[in-house]
Amino acid sequence: MERILIIDPQFETDPDVEREVTGAHTRLDVVRQVKLPEELEMLHRAQAVINCRSRHHLPEELIAEMTNARIVVQAGVGYDHIDLEACARRGIPVCNTPDYGTLEVADHAMALTLDLMRGTTAYNNRLLVRDDSWNTKSLPVAPVRRLSGKVFGIIGLGRIGMAASMRARAFGLDVVFHDPNLPAGAELGAGLRRAERLEELLEQSDIVSLHCPLNASTRSIIDVGTVERMKPGGILINTSRGGTMNLDAVEAGLRSGHLSGAGLDVLPEEPLNRSHPLLAAWSAGEPWLEGRLIVTPHAAFFTPESLRDMRRLSILAAIQFLREGRLRSCVNSEELRKHAAHGDNKGEGSTRHASPAKATA
Repeated sequence: MERILIIDPQFETDPDVEREVTGAHTRLDVVRQVKLPEELEMLHRAQAVINCRSRHHLPEELIAEMTNARIVVQAGVGYDHIDLEACARRGIPVCNTPDYGTLEVADHAMALTLDLMRGTTAYNNRLLVRDDSWNTKSLPVAPVRRLSGKVFGIIGLGRIGMAASMRARAFGLDVVFHDPNLPAGAELGAGLRRAERLEELLEQSDIVSLHCPLNASTRSIIDVGTVERMKPGGILINTSRGGTMNLDAVEAGLRSGHLSGAGLDVLPEEPLNRSHPLLAAWSAGEPWLEGRLIVTPHAAFFTPESLRDMRRLSILAAIQFLREGRLRSCVNSEELRKHAAHGDNKGEGSTRHASPAKATA
């Protein structure tokens, strides 16, 4: 009987979706965190670990407790909160779940863009408290403007970035992207323009939308320098990972007016830290931010349908590996190969059962 540990799930009841995939002969343990002795014991015994939220980290010290684990699955796209090296040293592959929530996140990026460009939330909030706001003299709200013909810049043209590009084009936006990992010519079939350098994208884009993973090359990719490089009056949209931007830089850009607006579904610190000057001003409803900053609670991925997809696909990744040795979307293949070549896998790891070469995207 397989034994799978599910950590901090996005459900409160029975793991019914997961059991539909595994059948009745798999033991499913569910915990909110791994701290207490009984929770650590479940971690010891688990053959597969499904980590459900980025707020629950899997550092080296917890991975060292995975004495029977053969695979770790992140029930989500981002995996920067998992120590990939520590897993690889024990021969444990790590898989993510990139094929859920794609449409939802792309929709959310466009919803933030449309809200800022058309001022819908700002108008609504004015009307809630001011009768004189039903008047053309009170209409101007930065950054309200016409969408058609504006340049929509995408950083990271993966699944979500591509879906966002299709939506942006439907609104008459001119789409340009920057993605050094995308093979040359991959954009031609979609009719998109490539910016070879990030600076090139920043300088021509009216809207910059982040759709990249968080790693060493993308951490704080939006900093003081990149904000200053952006087109004056530009809009920043972030539905990727909070760590891809420096919030101080975003605040400085908004205060100076160089950024006319920002739509943020993710923040460097989550849940949000209201003591940060930008978030403090936003919480207090300071007039200079009216219609210019929208914050949502890392919810771009959410619909009941996407949650079900996430649960089904993450348990499927675990059970396919345990039963068939198949990997789907392995994100630490390089680390596994490196440690296997050096002969320094320390655990009862899964490279004995399946080579990283078998991993599928």
